[in-house]
Amino acid sequence: MNINDLLIKDVMIMDLQATDKKGAIDEMVQKLYDGGRISDIDTYKEGILKREAQTSTGLGDGIAMPHAKNSAVKEPTALFAKSKKGVDYEALDGQPTYLFFMIAAPEGANDTHLQALAALSRLLIDPDFVGKLKEAETPEAVQALFKAAEDQKEAEEKAEQEQTTPAPESNRKYIIAVTACPTGIAHTYMAEDALKKKAKEMGVDIKVETNGSEGIKNRLTAEDIARADGVIVAADKKVEMNRFDGKKLVNRPVSDGIRKTEELINLAISG
Repeated sequence: MNINDLLIKDVMIMDLQATDKKGAIDEMVQKLYDGGRISDIDTYKEGILKREAQTSTGLGDGIAMPHAKNSAVKEPTALFAKSKKGVDYEALDGQPTYLFFMIAAPEGANDTHLQALAALSRLLIDPDFVGKLKEAETPEAVQALFKAAEDQKEAEEKAEQEQTTPAPESNRKYIIAVTACPTGIAHTYMAEDALKKKAKEMGVDIKVETNGSEGIKNRLTAEDIARADGVIVAADKKVEMNRFDGKKLVNRPVSDGIRKTEELINLAISG
């Protein structure tokens, strides 16, 4: 399954009319219902609001990813909506939100669906890609952007797999991280990719364990923990912490793993 199997053209909103958070949620949920993607507005919306009550899914930089996984969802869907004027979505940076991805996952979502949702989330940490999305005028243009980005990422991953992995450099810092959010659909994987990207820029080696809807992936071993110069836990739900006793530990919300990556890495290194 690719991302465009979830980004259904018929439920995209290319000119969101709402100007505040409540109105935006209502407009998007109604569109999912009208498009036959959810069976019950109140049940699905309850899941959305429950997640928002924990921390805003308005991540900043003009992007919001409200999401819920419950029995009202008939078909896994990522609704794309674009606001021309901007919405006061109570974003973490206090700025207006222009791009929305309302993710609807059924209770029995399989790994294929979850992997596609994770792939979508990871693309949204690229500012160039986000800039192109803001310029898109039609559902077809949105799908074309995701198709091109997905193809490029697959090519890059294939090239990386074909390269011989060099031995770790002894003088490089090595940190480990855990990312997790309550539903484990979007923010978990955005934080993972953001931390990896920033660590690479900073010349720091990193391993990130994700605690998402697919379960625990890339689990940290006792050897990883022993070797690490520091630990980052970017999570909005409980994760196993006792294993990090005695290590330099930075414990923050998952949103900081997306937006404050350099700060977290520096703190983990310096203690």
